[in-house]
Amino acid sequence: MLTPGKLTQVGKSLLATGGTVSNTGLSLHRLGEATRLMGKIGDDLFGRAILDILAERDAALAEGMIVAAGESTSYTVILSPPGVDRMILHCPGANDTYRAADIDYDALAGARLFHFGYPPLMHHMYADGGGELAGLLAEAKGRGLTVSLDMAQPDPTSPAGQVDWRALLAGALPSVDVFLPSIEEITFMLDRERFERIEAAAGNFLSQVDGAILSELSAELLAMGVAVVVLKLGDQGLYVRTTSDAARLAAAGPCFADAGADWLGRELLAPCFAANVVGTTGAGDATIAGFLAGLLHGLSADETLTSAVAVGACSVEAADATSGVPSWSALQRRLQGGWDRLSVAISLPDWTQGDADSLRLGPADATR
Repeated sequence: MLTPGKLTQVGKSLLATGGTVSNTGLSLHRLGEATRLMGKIGDDLFGRAILDILAERDAALAEGMIVAAGESTSYTVILSPPGVDRMILHCPGANDTYRAADIDYDALAGARLFHFGYPPLMHHMYADGGGELAGLLAEAKGRGLTVSLDMAQPDPTSPAGQVDWRALLAGALPSVDVFLPSIEEITFMLDRERFERIEAAAGNFLSQVDGAILSELSAELLAMGVAVVVLKLGDQGLYVRTTSDAARLAAAGPCFADAGADWLGRELLAPCFAANVVGTTGAGDATIAGFLAGLLHGLSADETLTSAVAVGACSVEAADATSGVPSWSALQRRLQGGWDRLSVAISLPDWTQGDADSLRLGPADATR
């Protein structure tokens, strides 16, 4: 498509909010969860459009947004041709000036969950070894909330691409209960040599991913202090591995207050549901919203994974990230009505079929 001098006729444009605050936050709101958005925008045309779009959903959703005078709003141009994975052009804008001090920690009172996303796209979150990121996560954790963290793929040629992400994560993850990167993001951050080798060898990154890689990377993240590791696998589904330490799970905040043995020492993979794919933009964020909603509803590990991939499937049935997400009750009706699952092409030796259309390691079954 991007050929110099060539005119390519395309479909209509869609202007929508994006990013973790909007995609995950608005998906949670559509699922019926009481949600407060915290983000930073500029006082420009895009910033005003964001406020208008949020206010159309619910006037209260725009109240936590910071409007920075003289700054530009972060924007992303996404090219999403039918049948082809999206291409992304991104300007960080006001996100690059976002700091830990911008968070209204007093507004967290009464909340059960604090979700933060995309630190690789926020300069102050990865600068100087990620001290600001570690500090804000520790502050939220110290206020008694369950803390979850999402990531983004850094541009390898940008300053974020030069960060020692392994060291940064080692400092930040002890305050994170649920860590939800994609397999591409976490491979880049923990094993860049492997990431570059896979990128060079295959056009489809996931075709080179197997159960051994998932287990290896998740074990390293658990060792860094995370209670629950969630790896997004695109159309191959969602992988989850949980701590075997009952004390660490008990310390994971109110979302795990009633979690039992079902959440201990688990390793699961939930295949995606069949969907009429219109656009994949924001599907990972919506999947995260489904996972977090499952936690907030006190579901089992298997049920939480099922809810996550179900919300992700609903998301891709609309061109934007959130308008396809239904209410929680409508989602449950669709699940109960029978819904085909896609096959998993990832090699998963010794995995067996689980109770909730998920795959689990055989040894985990023996302990149930």
